[in-house]
Amino acid sequence: MSDLILEKRTAGTVENLTRRKKSNRSFLLFICLWMLIIACGIAGAKLYSDRMQQALAADLERQTAAQITAMQQTYEARLVQMETSYAADLAELQAKVDALNELLTFTKDNADSKTDNSNKLYTQLNEVKKQLAELKKNLDVLK
Repeated sequence: MSDLILEKRTAGTVENLTRRKKSNRSFLLFICLWMLIIACGIAGAKLYSDRMQQALAADLERQTAAQITAMQQTYEARLVQMETSYAADLAELQAKVDALNELLTFTKDNADSKTDNSNKLYTQLNEVKKQLAELKKNLDVLK
């Protein structure tokens, strides 16, 4: 009988060791599987965030390029408008200068004793020439 009890104990001990080894293997397999799932999740999240970042950067670049183009067109339109405005002002001022020159020449030829009128016309002509020079400077600055 004691041999039987001893055999049962030995068999029970071997069974317990086998169960423990199996449970340890199962536990290690379970932990490895979870680590693999977690690693895949982290890698997937990283790939997703990288793709989203690239898409966002491309979209932002497209919007910025569109805004820069719109601003350039607006700036060029303003510049053309100002150039035409200054050109019209310069043409008008040149016409006034020419008219004053003709009037001055006419009065100078016709009036010997009327030097006061002649001096006034010269003064006006000089003022108009100064304004013309100033407008030319402004136009050059805008270009």
